Amino acid sequence: MKYDVVVVGAGIAGPIVARNVARAGFSVLLIDKKPAIGAPKQCAEGISIKVFDKYDIPYDRRYINREIYGAKLYSPSGHELELRYKEVSGVILERKVFDKMLAYYAAKAGADVLARTEATDVIRRDGRIAGIRAKHEDEPVEIRADIIVAADGVESTIARKAGINTYAPPHEFDSSYEYEMLIEGYDPDLIHLWFGNEIAPRGYVWVFPKDEDRANVGIGINSDNPETAKYYLDKWLRDNNIPARKLLEVNVGVVPVGGFVRELAKDNVVVVGDAARQVNPMHGGGMAEAMEAGTIASKWIVRALEEENLSLLQNYTKEWWETDGKRLEKVLKVRKVTEKLTDEDLDLFIQVLSGADAEKIAGGDYVEVIKALLKHPKVILSPRRIKLLKQLI
Repeated sequence: MKYDVVVVGAGIAGPIVARNVARAGFSVLLIDKKPAIGAPKQCAEGISIKVFDKYDIPYDRRYINREIYGAKLYSPSGHELELRYKEVSGVILERKVFDKMLAYYAAKAGADVLARTEATDVIRRDGRIAGIRAKHEDEPVEIRADIIVAADGVESTIARKAGINTYAPPHEFDSSYEYEMLIEGYDPDLIHLWFGNEIAPRGYVWVFPKDEDRANVGIGINSDNPETAKYYLDKWLRDNNIPARKLLEVNVGVVPVGGFVRELAKDNVVVVGDAARQVNPMHGGGMAEAMEAGTIASKWIVRALEEENLSLLQNYTKEWWETDGKRLEKVLKVRKVTEKLTDEDLDLFIQVLSGADAEKIAGGDYVEVIKALLKHPKVILSPRRIKLLKQLI
């Protein structure tokens, strides 16, 4: 088999790249090792409403479980901060359907798609990578391509085989554990987030409603914690008298939250999405980040093919680091500071912040909120809190 581009991995970034490059008229093959694209999911399934227009994705009820109007945050001692919009602000997806439909859109644009096809190695010819070796339904195949896209997740085989350094120490990953379960008593129009060092070290517990009485209930914690994410999630359920006897699904995963792959393109190989650790370090979500990276990567892949100049792929690294990479580096800085907050700090901040403040933070405009906090009497009395907050300005 010979293609202009082979994309390894049909999560979020891979199908976006495959669709965009196929639309430009080039031959593309999208492969995924799973028998059914999209399953199993490793995701809380929440995403902003803005991505549908921005990345030209149909707003299709087949993969939208529920529309969301905001968020409710809970401090360790139970103080609440609510952010509620009049309009829909986000949705809870059905990832098993969403991912498959992204691959469908790529196929409709002209890409070939092969499920149950696992990339095992790269092919080298005359000192350069000329394609990949794979197993399609356990039969070995060779796929030659001018450009190879590694969108094969956190443990990317193709990026590693191509010599791109994707290593990160265990501390830079979070462990997540999630039940899709029946649960009642929470406003199904909002996502709910609980914070606290005893509740979820370095992370949070989430309830993302998929129905009036059904939700993704999960947790993310630092992966080098002596206890497991499951331990903390089950403890939270017990402490809140929530019965865990109607579990429809169990999902487990690791999330790269400690930084990003520096070299995103090497010769004719590019790396996108979780494989490049392009994840929001604050909340651990990576779908929008994968869409953005896939969009930038596909633009430069098309340019490189049109001009028959593969060195143009290096512009993907440059543009991503100058745009989304620059933004996410700032988010990473905030995450590292918030790791130092005590439960008393979290209680205080959630008490004194307003919904308007939370809206500013959600929009990335946190500096004015920090400045307001620095004037609050309970913050002024604590040199440690002042020092922490000043690190964010």
